[in-house]
This record gives sequence, C-alpha cells and structure tokens, in this order.
Amino acid sequence: MKFLLIGNGAREHALGEAIVRSPQKPELVVFADKINPGLQKIATVYEKVDSLSDLVKLRELVEREKPELAVVGPEAPIAAGAADLLEELGVGCVAPKKSSARLESSKGFTRKLLQDYGIPGNPDFAVFVPGSETEKAMRDFMKSLNGEFVVKADGLKSGKGVKVVGDHLSGIDDGLHFAMSCLNEDGRVVVEEKLVGEEFSAMFLTDGKTLVALPVSQDHKRAFEDDKGPNTGGMGSYSDEKNSLPFLQPEDLTAAREITEQVLVALQKETGETFRGVMYGGFIVTKNGVRLIEYNARFGDPEALNVFPILKTDFVAVCQKVVAGELVSLPLEFEKMATVVKYAVPEGYPNNPVAGSPIKILGLPAGCQIFYAAVDVDSEGQVLTGTSRAIAVVGIAESLTAAEQISEAGMQKIEGRLFHRRDIGTPSLVEKRISHLKNLRGE
Repeated sequence: MKFLLIGNGAREHALGEAIVRSPQKPELVVFADKINPGLQKIATVYEKVDSLSDLVKLRELVEREKPELAVVGPEAPIAAGAADLLEELGVGCVAPKKSSARLESSKGFTRKLLQDYGIPGNPDFAVFVPGSETEKAMRDFMKSLNGEFVVKADGLKSGKGVKVVGDHLSGIDDGLHFAMSCLNEDGRVVVEEKLVGEEFSAMFLTDGKTLVALPVSQDHKRAFEDDKGPNTGGMGSYSDEKNSLPFLQPEDLTAAREITEQVLVALQKETGETFRGVMYGGFIVTKNGVRLIEYNARFGDPEALNVFPILKTDFVAVCQKVVAGELVSLPLEFEKMATVVKYAVPEGYPNNPVAGSPIKILGLPAGCQIFYAAVDVDSEGQVLTGTSRAIAVVGIAESLTAAEQISEAGMQKIEGRLFHRRDIGTPSLVEKRISHLKNLRGE
C-alpha cells in the first residue's frame, strides 16, 4: 500500500511517523515544498515542488505512484482543491473538498453559517466588503461594541491575520486602518466582539456522520512568555493526562462537541458535500459559556503533536474508516499521558527571523520526541534555521508537570540561534489559566 502525505512541517512529520508505524506497513509518499529531514528519512518517495497548491504537479505524482490513501496537512492545498483532485483520481482522502474547506478559508462564511442555521457560539459580528460607506459602517459597528473588538482577515493567514484591540490594536482608528488593509487584500473583512476567557483547541475527526474527539489542548499564539508579543503560527501547546485541560469542565467539552455536530450538518446542507477529515474548533470559555473563535479544516499545528505521539490505534486503519464512512466501527484509543509541545524558533521570529543558522541536536531525554518544521538542509546535511518555526519538542509523561520538565530538558539539547517559550505547560502558567476562569465563572 502507498499512502500520500501532503505537507512538510512538524505536523506532517508527526503524521508521517503515525503512518509508517502502522502494522499495515505502508510506503510513505510525500508531496513537499521544502526538505524535512525527519520526513525524508521515513519516506519511500519524497517529491519536492515549488508549491503545495500546485495541483498539476500533484496530479503527476498521483498518476505515477498510484497511492490508495492520502492525508493533507496544511490549509493552503486544501483550500486550493487538493481533496477534489484526489477524489477525481480515485484516491481516498482525509481532508475536505474546496467548498467545505471554506469553514477555514473564509471567516465570514463560517460566522454566517452559524447565524443562518441558528447554531450557538457566535459573538456579535459583521462582515464588510469594499464600498463608499464601508469605513463609516465599520467605525459605527466598532463603537457599538464599546471599542472592544477583533478584526479578522477573511482568508488564510496561518493564525497571523487576526488583531485584537488592547493586544495588537490601540483603538478604533488603529482597528480601522488594519481592517481597510484586509479589505484591500482579501475583498472582505470580519469585525467581531472581543471575547474574554480561556481558549482551547478541540479537534474532531469525521467521516461526515460520526465525530470522534481527539485530545484537547491549548495553543499559545503569542511569541513571548506571559502571552506577550505578536501572533505566530503557534509557539506550543499542552494537554493533560486526561487528554484534556485542567481548567475545563465536562460541560465545556459537551458544548464544543454540540456546536461542531450542528456545524457538520449545516455545512453538508450548505455545500451538498460529505465532509471527511478534521473539524478543528478554536473555542473560548467565557463567563457566558463556550463561544467559537474559528474553525480549521485540518489537524492543528502544534496541536497535532499532542495527539499523534500518544495515539494507540492504527492511524492507517483510522483513515480507511474515514474514507469508507465507517468511523463509528473503530474506537480511537490514546494513552492517558500528558503532552507539552514547545517550538524552537529562529531569533527574530516572527517579524525578522534569522535564517541559515546551524542547528545541532545533542541527544534527547527519555519521554521526549522532536519533529522538524521549517528548516533547511545544506549540501553537507547540516540542519539550518528557515524563516519560521524550526523544531517542535514534545515532552510525554504521566503528569503535566513532568511532561513540561521533559520538554524543557529536550529543548536544552538543541543548539543554535533559537528561542522558545519556557512558560508553556508550567505550573505557574496553568494555575494562572485556572484562576482566570474561576474568576470569570464567579467560582
């Protein structure tokens, strides 16, 4: 059997490891736009192209290698229609088709979907398009939210197209300036109510009928410790030994699942398509309950790195069930272990990253795994920093505290012009999250 994997980041490295450890022993065929030394080592075929969204090159690879199954890692090829092409070529694909992928590729589409189908979870929002009265209408709407708002570019921005007043924006004038730049670039922009609470990532695998919950985690978007600095693709994440988070209550998880179940039904009515793949909801627990921040239509990165190292079920068999519409017949099992992911990133990331700097890994402690992300490899095999996140270090243990210590110990074994957020998964930061939510809930 040949299994096609599209993408070459740390998420795809983790996916690749899960694929090749299957007892079915598939050959791994990778469609990549960069060299990932970890993935390259385990792949039978490693096809490097200029763009992951190049469907002509993808067609050529599929027709030559004839894989039976495929999984698409990043959002860009999904939005470009990779799953549509793979279905046309008879390849079972764990990723939604282009129309359904608007769940991620258009923030406005998703907000309106929830609104039109009466699904709970939306904040107050408005979608704006260019026009002579647009700037005034946006200003009026921002004022109606008492100046507490978020501006979201209506396109794929890898987590970096969102700015929040008080964090990234100083007020309405600043917000208008950013919103107008989004309008000029994407043709649409979403302005919505600022939600206050604690965020969590809830990923669900689905065959279009059955939803299977994956371990819940919390991502850390901000570049620097204590949640300071610009937004990034994600500096790390953690999940506790219950495959959940210490500040969540059962009803929070139930609310996230119920919203996602309703969205799945609405999405299929809206598009006429069966959604096969991952519905990854970014949710926030507020004083008024669980609200939806956004959906992604693929595995999260870093959140996938909390999932695959502790997955006990054969991932290839899982993908086969997703494609066949029989996911209900294969319960997924995960080890009851805590996981803490920290990303080593180049100095200057995200705005002015230092690329081309050597990285050396000296050896890893027990319970630690690494996954390569955006690195380069020179002619002598030396791993170098790229312009984005370089290496993910995952600590795995029976408690969150121990998992964090292992992740941090592993990080100390990596030499180079790199930095990371040392506070992810630490008792002090976790306790801060718990206290914050208790205060919001009035407990």
